[in-house]
Amino acid sequence: MSAVSPEPARPSFAAASAAPTGQQWTIGRGPFEATVVEVGGGLRSLTLAGAPLVAGYGPDERCQSGRGQQLMPWPNRIRDGRYTWEGKAHQLPLTEVAKANASHGLVRWAIWELIELEPDSVTVGYRLYPQPGWDHPLDLRTTYVLDESGLVVTAAARNVGSSPAPFGYGAHPYLAIGSTPLHDVWVKVPAATWLRTDERGLPVGPESVEGAALDLRQGRALGGTTLDTPFTDVQRDDDGMWRCEVATDTVGRLVLWADAAFPWLQVFTGVVEKGLGEPGIAVEPMTCPPEAFNSGESLVTLGPGEEWTGTWGISPVRDDPGASRPLIG
Repeated sequence: MSAVSPEPARPSFAAASAAPTGQQWTIGRGPFEATVVEVGGGLRSLTLAGAPLVAGYGPDERCQSGRGQQLMPWPNRIRDGRYTWEGKAHQLPLTEVAKANASHGLVRWAIWELIELEPDSVTVGYRLYPQPGWDHPLDLRTTYVLDESGLVVTAAARNVGSSPAPFGYGAHPYLAIGSTPLHDVWVKVPAATWLRTDERGLPVGPESVEGAALDLRQGRALGGTTLDTPFTDVQRDDDGMWRCEVATDTVGRLVLWADAAFPWLQVFTGVVEKGLGEPGIAVEPMTCPPEAFNSGESLVTLGPGEEWTGTWGISPVRDDPGASRPLIG
């Protein structure tokens, strides 16, 4: 399939109805198939020979629990929606009203444009314009590619304004666990530090995982451990990637990996605990922790004309019991 021009993003008054997530673009390579949606430019599904690798949602359903969404220009939460940038105070809309936070950025419900579609890849884009609480025009672009290893996602943000902009990125995929009870799910998180948060999901302070229940560096069954936890001080493999693994009897072993652009990740088990939709564990690659617009921790500053890029992906692991690496290359 050659590159195609985007379909118009305007509604058709002749249409009887519209899907809650707008247009959907499906790509495939070998046994892998993925679907990306117009609303939020996020990942709705990823399958291997028809079996789900991510806990997504149906073609006629609205995205719930952030499944597969993109989180820009910040991931996670900003306390009371307030921050100061270059001496100017800003007030963002509170999108997590019960906890009085501005949560997960400004583009997860935006209408993204199809830039390019190939049989095994799709690129979507969105121009984020200034709005209440946000002063900076950014061009955002995300490419989803299927290769022999699984899914590879490359996100980019370019400052097309005239002043420096704060920036953070996160993604919110859920790795599928099928019918396996949460207690029995095996999880490996290659991080030496976790960030304690309060009841609003806001930072209290960093703590070592050493000797704690959150030490998942060697991997183990979760047992009674539940997670809604940011991690950092990630341990990278020789290729510069960190790899978080989730394994079950029903789905097998899955790896979410990320490159040097991502010093943080968050792991979230809440949808399984509450029985919300398809069971999965969110493994969220993040460039920065919650409250980064105020703390400055790992925050990216994009000068006029500057661009940030980062790459992450999802891969199944070989069937042999000794394998601990995804099928890459």
